[in-house]
Amino acid sequence: MRASRLLQMLLLLQNRGRLTTRQLASELEVAKRTVLRDVDALTEAGLPVVVLRGARGGIELGFNYRTRLTGLSKDEAEALGVMLGQPLPMLADLGLGDAAIRARAKLLESLPDGVRETALRARAQFRVGAARTPPPDPRVEALATAIRERRRVRIRATGKSARVVHPIAMTFGSRGWSLVDALDEGRTIPLAECGDINVSALRFT
Repeated sequence: MRASRLLQMLLLLQNRGRLTTRQLASELEVAKRTVLRDVDALTEAGLPVVVLRGARGGIELGFNYRTRLTGLSKDEAEALGVMLGQPLPMLADLGLGDAAIRARAKLLESLPDGVRETALRARAQFRVGAARTPPPDPRVEALATAIRERRRVRIRATGKSARVVHPIAMTFGSRGWSLVDALDEGRTIPLAECGDINVSALRFT
């Protein structure tokens, strides 16, 4: 929890410049005393945090210090990848379509290698093609886990037409969620046609 707060403080100072203790406390939702302790922790870690006294004082980063976006957990990186992969047609309507593409590329490039790879993989695996909330379906989460872990899945598991698939991606569009099978990438399988599913302990390559 504290590590996440320290990172947020670092990014706030980097992006907004000099901030007062009160402003940081408000942004971080902590007491001013906690902010001062966190400043000490950043200083001890070797970061150039400067504290200026007086009426126009505040806290800022010295030496034009810049940091890349770090500290994201794996699921946060995955969430970021899915968000960045979602089409936003309203931006094009505002004349910002090209700018959005450039901004997305710059944001991804600012990520450390491991985090960027996780975000890009999630963007390819979970493609949301419609800007609306999908209906709740517990199979979606189970299939998402199978995709991440490259596990075999049996669809229509309780029927006579049971079939083993190698799920590599999911798409979401006007028909809801569909599954992309590595054994037959030429077409997607609507989740509505999958029936009951069984995620195997066996992996595919």
